[in-house]
Amino acid sequence: MPLELLIPVVFVLLILSGFKINQEYERAVVFTLGRFRTTKGPGMFWVIPFIDRYRKIDIRTITVTVEPQETITRDSVTVKINAVLWFLIEDPAKAIIRVADYRQAVYQAAMTSLRNIVGQHDLDEVLRSRDKINDVLRDIVDKVTDPWGIKVTMIEMKDVEIPVSMQRAMAQEAEAVREKRARLIKAQAEQEASEKLSIASQMMMQNPAALELRRMQMVAEVGAEHNSTTVILMPSDFVNLAGALAKQIDQSAAKTNGTTPERRA
Repeated sequence: MPLELLIPVVFVLLILSGFKINQEYERAVVFTLGRFRTTKGPGMFWVIPFIDRYRKIDIRTITVTVEPQETITRDSVTVKINAVLWFLIEDPAKAIIRVADYRQAVYQAAMTSLRNIVGQHDLDEVLRSRDKINDVLRDIVDKVTDPWGIKVTMIEMKDVEIPVSMQRAMAQEAEAVREKRARLIKAQAEQEASEKLSIASQMMMQNPAALELRRMQMVAEVGAEHNSTTVILMPSDFVNLAGALAKQIDQSAAKTNGTTPERRA
């Protein structure tokens, strides 16, 4: 091929070699002679061959699993905690220029922050207030990664492993709490029953016949349940009351028949 044709062909190939394509979720950080120039993408872009260099960055949300970390809570209990971290790159240039390995940097920031935040809480708080601790942990890691152009969206503690002896102690504590609740409910029921009995006794004191009728009803119930014969002593007041009632009934019948009732012994 003649030299006159070779030079234009090489020039066209160099021009075409400078065209690059980024996906919708990719950005290219372009450096010109070692200095940051711009961020390109998504779609097609062009760089100067042999002069420009670029690095592709994925701006989608990245998930990182924090391996189980052994730490000590504020009440001196050794626990193992693992977590999951979600983050995304908001400024690709900062993620490339200001930190050597942004993935490893985010992982180490999350790991150390997890240890520190657990050490500031008791075991009960770690188990019961996990959502609040997650929010505090996310804010701490997000402040650390903000200069790197990285946004931490969420951090969740997955599992909290506690010693077996502590598990038994917690089970005994839970059982004691349930027993306490049962005793309180029983005591409250007895209190309400005693109040009802007090009101009933006051009503029976105002009407002694009602007390005797209740006693007879109770005796009848006992006899029906156990199929036995029960002997009781009748109070004189109740006998006198029954005699007065019988006498009143006889007088009413005599007036109706026009006769004089016989005197009862």
